[in-house]
Amino acid sequence: MEQRVDEREWIQFQWPYLMAWLGGEELVNALAYRSGAFSRRRGIQSPAQMLQLLLTWAVAERSLRETAALASEAEMAEVSNVALMKRFARAGEWIGALLGEVMKVYAVEPRVAVRVRLLDASSIQRRGSRGTDARLHMRLDLATNRFDAIELTDAKGGETVERFTFTAGEIVIADRGYARRADLAAVVRQGANFIIRLPWSNVPLEQPDGTPFDLLGALRELPEAEAGEFAVAFRSPNGERIGCRLVAIRKSEPAAAAERRRLAREKSKRGTSADARTFEAAGYVFVLTNVPSTLSAQTVLDLYRLRWQIEMKFKTLKSVLHLGNIPVRSTELLQVYVLAKLLVAVLIDQFIETAESFSPWGYPLPASELVATD
Repeated sequence: MEQRVDEREWIQFQWPYLMAWLGGEELVNALAYRSGAFSRRRGIQSPAQMLQLLLTWAVAERSLRETAALASEAEMAEVSNVALMKRFARAGEWIGALLGEVMKVYAVEPRVAVRVRLLDASSIQRRGSRGTDARLHMRLDLATNRFDAIELTDAKGGETVERFTFTAGEIVIADRGYARRADLAAVVRQGANFIIRLPWSNVPLEQPDGTPFDLLGALRELPEAEAGEFAVAFRSPNGERIGCRLVAIRKSEPAAAAERRRLAREKSKRGTSADARTFEAAGYVFVLTNVPSTLSAQTVLDLYRLRWQIEMKFKTLKSVLHLGNIPVRSTELLQVYVLAKLLVAVLIDQFIETAESFSPWGYPLPASELVATD
């Protein structure tokens, strides 16, 4: 079995290759000075050197004290753990800028007829915390299975479609947290289409003639084991009427019973009682969509099912990169720690693509000149 490359070898020998993936030392240094993350040396000779230490701390998951000791042992820097903490706390904007540059440079246009993007958010906790300390919002391009937009907010940063931009004709898929009239209207304004899981009470629906739509009454009419659809509309916050379809299907009895048990447990923990309509709605899956009617109800539900791809991505980040249990105390360090992990996650995707596309030397070269001029 091949021996694992430890942090010491990474710091001393592997670093130039990783810098090539980050766009080169000149870019790394320029972003650090521009963001104010690095202004004076004081034991650390350059921004690139500081980035080595920061990734050792966050990605190799060494303590600040261990990171300082490794730097000294490698004859790289003489700096205390307290000094490292203060420097790292100022690096959030810098690491965010690096992450943005890497995502921009390696963005690809998938060769698909219609682009599908998945939205979701996940809570981040500090070690020992029982609540949410930050929230990570992401957009996934389904064709490439890559995140193409990332935003890290505090715990109050709610899920909203308006954090992202879209292009005309693409399809946006998201769960119940995004089912708000303002969010849906924002997608429509950009010429995009949505497939959004709908809670029974969030979005008041109308029939084509403008009268109220009886959601539960319509669901009761669905046949067994067959998707159905209903022409509906809703009003945006400014009063604009937006036509769409409600696409729905009955759950199997075991699936419906499991969801009702989950709801009962959740209400019991909160000490609240559930509306009877909530338990009835638990027997169905229903989504709101404005995709063209050429896509059948079954196709819409098949597309919505792919939303689980982004759930799996979040699970991978939390299990492989330990993104759900952050060993820091301050908000500033939490931001830097999470962004550093995400930077490496994006780079891992690039490593895999380069390996599959056969780059003999295994890392990118700067695009400094054209192959041919005439």
